[in-house]
Amino acid sequence: MNLSREQIASVIINIRKELENYIKRSGLKSLVIGESGGIDSALCTALAAPVCKKLGAKLIGRAITIETNKPDEIERGIAIGECFCDDFKEVDLTDLYKQHLLFCEEDVKAEETDREIKIRLGNIKARLRMIHLYNLAQKYKGLVLSTDNYTEYLLGFWTLHGDVGDYGMIQELWKNEVYQCSVYLVENELERESKKALQSCVDAVPTDGLGITSSDLEQLEAKSYTEVDTILYNYLNNPDYDVDMNHPVMRRHKASGYKRTNPLNLKRKDILD
Repeated sequence: MNLSREQIASVIINIRKELENYIKRSGLKSLVIGESGGIDSALCTALAAPVCKKLGAKLIGRAITIETNKPDEIERGIAIGECFCDDFKEVDLTDLYKQHLLFCEEDVKAEETDREIKIRLGNIKARLRMIHLYNLAQKYKGLVLSTDNYTEYLLGFWTLHGDVGDYGMIQELWKNEVYQCSVYLVENELERESKKALQSCVDAVPTDGLGITSSDLEQLEAKSYTEVDTILYNYLNNPDYDVDMNHPVMRRHKASGYKRTNPLNLKRKDILD
């Protein structure tokens, strides 16, 4: 998971080459991305920007805030959008979110914990953002870029039918590799404001912006992403690894399996037999 400098350079080149080929094959006119102020969306934006510039495709970014986004998150998202995107705006959907809640069945059950309520409402926020981004993608003949990494995928750390896009550049990069690629761009490619903007995302405490907890690691009950990545990597790749299946990371991996098989469709043979 610790890539060499040469490997990181190759990863960046390959990601951009694959994206360029995909845009050409698909005839896309734009790419749309949500700017959360986090490292994943920031890296994806920095990776896509030169490709879009080369092909004349519009890179559309939106920092979509809803009630629980912290000022520093919003500032980072705006900085990334202004530095890298051709078309960027900050959009506040708080009023829409509150209006939507009026039509939800909000008879909170006695056994529903405060955390469970925050997760449920957080999913609504993610899905409202999804609607906004996908509308732009259709309007400008493009697609929505996914910003999930491999660590998040294995942990189900996303909202179904929410913050999942159409094209994942970093879907199979571990979280630590996302940081490595970002640092490489800061040190070897970017200048001035764009360099400062991406570095601020590297330095930031990772959070989902949904108000569930103060940080991603608090939700994952881990001390660092190195710990998270190491546990998952060894579980998947090292048969001699003595995995603690009761570790919060492994419990979350097992519990989120349904997300990685969604939608679950009945097989024709099972229906007809």
